[in-house]
Amino acid sequence: MNGAESLVRTLVKSDVDICFTNPGTSEMHFVAALDHVDGMRCVLGLFEGVVTGMADGYGRMADKPASTLLHLGPGLGNGIANLHNAKKAHTPIVNIVGDHATYHIEHDAPLTSDIEGIAAPVSDWVRTSKTAKDVAEDGAQAVASARMGAGRIATLILPANTAWDIAEGVANPVKIPNRSNASDDVIRNIAAALKSDGETLIHMTGRVLRQDTLEMLGKIQAKTGCRLSCVTANGRWQRGAGRVTIERIEYPVDIALKQLSSVKDIILMGAKVPVAFFAYPGKPSVLIPDDCNVHELAGIDHDHVAVIEALVDELDAHSAKPKIQQLLRPELMTGKLTPDSIASAIGNLMPENAIIADESVTTGRGFSPFTLGSKPHDWLSVTGGSIGLGLPFATGAALACPDRKVICTEGDGSGMYTLQALWTQAREGCDVVNIIFNNGTYAILKGELENVGVRNSGRKALDMLEIGRPNIDWCLLAKGLGVPATRASDANEFNSQLARAISIPGPHLIEVMLY
Repeated sequence: MNGAESLVRTLVKSDVDICFTNPGTSEMHFVAALDHVDGMRCVLGLFEGVVTGMADGYGRMADKPASTLLHLGPGLGNGIANLHNAKKAHTPIVNIVGDHATYHIEHDAPLTSDIEGIAAPVSDWVRTSKTAKDVAEDGAQAVASARMGAGRIATLILPANTAWDIAEGVANPVKIPNRSNASDDVIRNIAAALKSDGETLIHMTGRVLRQDTLEMLGKIQAKTGCRLSCVTANGRWQRGAGRVTIERIEYPVDIALKQLSSVKDIILMGAKVPVAFFAYPGKPSVLIPDDCNVHELAGIDHDHVAVIEALVDELDAHSAKPKIQQLLRPELMTGKLTPDSIASAIGNLMPENAIIADESVTTGRGFSPFTLGSKPHDWLSVTGGSIGLGLPFATGAALACPDRKVICTEGDGSGMYTLQALWTQAREGCDVVNIIFNNGTYAILKGELENVGVRNSGRKALDMLEIGRPNIDWCLLAKGLGVPATRASDANEFNSQLARAISIPGPHLIEVMLY
């Protein structure tokens, strides 16, 4: 057995059973090893940003790491934007990055680069295997590192000769330490804050946004009268009918400031103090009032279930009745396509246990109220703000949950970053409805131009924010990549096309014309 095969077998033994790939010469022995090992599914992406984005979507929904296979420093570099998003989402991922043979590095061949340096900003753990005998143990440690806490990015660099040289065998999985609980003192102090006068807000993200923990938080809310909120963009949020509803702190600074203006005590659960996405002239960076008291209940890596259970015990809130969201689907709208008519269709038609992979950064900003009472679903967001994640992480989520319908809400500008994901959807038969909002512009950037105080922009500036001339035809692009596509020009067309796309298996694309 060579080093590459020992690594693949170690990954499978550690319950990493899917590899999103875009390999090159240095990874050929790993590619060959995939043929010799049962239990590892291989999924090809035509661009590394698609590969890493698929791994993000898969990890969020599978609650375990996928692996990626990337080609040297440039391949890793192409995937960095979506690794940034994955790191912000605390998604577990194991990257395998090929490198030149150890004895070839000194010759500075064209593809030689500082892979560890490239990996470090988007990785929590980085290691280069020194010999084939090290590879299996390094692989087991990479998986363990990815599984620690809420989820981490581990990058293992595999020089070509460590892949082809003879290895010693397969490594056993490394034991993962248990996630920590909050101390008794912290629980008592938080309980006291919840009982104090003034408005208290529990602000959260991470594992706490699942149905079981939200229901316990609903008991705490019923007992104490506190508010519950989550950050603007969350890795995975379980919402809809039958679940406890919480508010989301909105992206626009003025709205967020109004949401938080009356809070006297803010309790952080996996989240940080709310801040603006960007700095704006004359507006604050920190969004809570100056006199607001900040309390940390738990970090992102704590055992959120155990922490909330302890707080329910301390407050004696077991018998409190949480407010559960009832099924309340919006009525379908007719006439012109607007954000509201689109949201009403999604909220009305989404099936039970749908997965919403959301990158509708402008059109979809107001979708939340229309979907609160929809059938129960999971909502995935672009946590790191780096666009080009929507189509890939929808694909990865569909591969993790093949029995669930995935609905991807995607802007046309963002979608163009990684439209190659459609090809993988077609090849793998992914059950994804891709909704592309075609407004011919980077609409969010036009809004940001005004937000930072720029007025009376000329043609040069506006040309950097518009993506017409020529207009992009998403139906042609989708069909060229193997995905059936339709175009909706009014709400009636969109309603019928969305209903049909949801009713049939496999990938589909709806181009929503907004200009």
